[in-house]
Amino acid sequence: MSFQRQIVHIDLDSFFVSVERKFDPSLIGKAVIIGGSADRGVVASCSYEARAFGVHSAMPTRQALQLCPHAILIRGSHGRYGEASREVTEIIHNAVPLYQKTSVDEFYIDYTGMDRFHNAYQHASELRQKIMRDTGLPISFGMASGKTVAKMATNEAKPNGQLLIPHGKEKEFLAPLNINKIPGLGESTSQKLYQYGIEKIGDLQKADIRFLEAILGKAGKFIWERANGIDHSEIIPYSDRKSISTEHTFHTNIADKNAIETILVSMTEELAYKLRKENKVASCLAIKVRYANFETHTQQEKISLTAAEHILIPGVKNLLKKAWNQYRPIRLIGVRLSDLCSGSYQINLFDDNEERIKLYKAMDKINFKFGEKTVCRAAGMEIGTRNFNPFMRG
Repeated sequence: MSFQRQIVHIDLDSFFVSVERKFDPSLIGKAVIIGGSADRGVVASCSYEARAFGVHSAMPTRQALQLCPHAILIRGSHGRYGEASREVTEIIHNAVPLYQKTSVDEFYIDYTGMDRFHNAYQHASELRQKIMRDTGLPISFGMASGKTVAKMATNEAKPNGQLLIPHGKEKEFLAPLNINKIPGLGESTSQKLYQYGIEKIGDLQKADIRFLEAILGKAGKFIWERANGIDHSEIIPYSDRKSISTEHTFHTNIADKNAIETILVSMTEELAYKLRKENKVASCLAIKVRYANFETHTQQEKISLTAAEHILIPGVKNLLKKAWNQYRPIRLIGVRLSDLCSGSYQINLFDDNEERIKLYKAMDKINFKFGEKTVCRAAGMEIGTRNFNPFMRG
């Protein structure tokens, strides 16, 4: 028996701001910006009151404060956001059989087939009410036949609302929306389509696929399908992996601290890149040292939620300093990042400046395209070609 797909997309509205307002209700109704310093920092999140002035995430904080001078700037509390995300995840985990967590504040739920037992939309509505009641956080959701339309329905339902797009009504819902509302449709692609008079999704629906492929390449068919509400992508079950680690065994025991530190830097870079690729951040850092006599020691420390080398590498060096014993040769070293949480690199914007964010994005883009370690820090270059066989732990 085949069932009509029932996909729900859930999004916690202005998540970081909402969490801060929970702890400080005086922020409710005010323009709030969460992010780095006013000097060289970047906006991580902002309230709808600030958005009304043109403020948006990843914008330089300096520019945001020029647009909205009366905004309240908050540094942000990593621990609070991770804890709030875990709270919401647990409620969803206990309520539905199949869900996907795509970021610290965003989820997809697959209700397909549940209509035999429940009214899926009613169940989703009750789940939304429970999350708001138990966590005190505002939340929006969209329900449709696929992930893309469900996400777009959520965006139309915000702030703090819900919207059902019935089967067969996808094209009707999408048609009047601007093409830039399609998730993943970048600014350059939008501009290219605008040149041909394609501004609304309804215009895209009427366009010939061959024409779209001629101007957009392979993406043409993909965009046409999304414009017509066609999206068969599956819900990937959420797996709460706790750690990611890598080890390196030396052919001969080694007592050169600089050489060991260089290898640890390279290993840390690789793990940080894998975290960013998997849209995860870590809040615990550890190193493992096995001496020549096979005696093994670990050193670890709690850190702010991050996937950034400039935070992780000094931590690793510090742990090596604590573990170092110049009279004991080392046989094996390892690095482990644990207490993982789904969340994009955005969560690190509190600690970063514009230049650093651009650097990470550029490095990841090149490494993703041409292979890991194509670009890395100088300290890791001499061992960049070695294979450390990183492995994941669930």
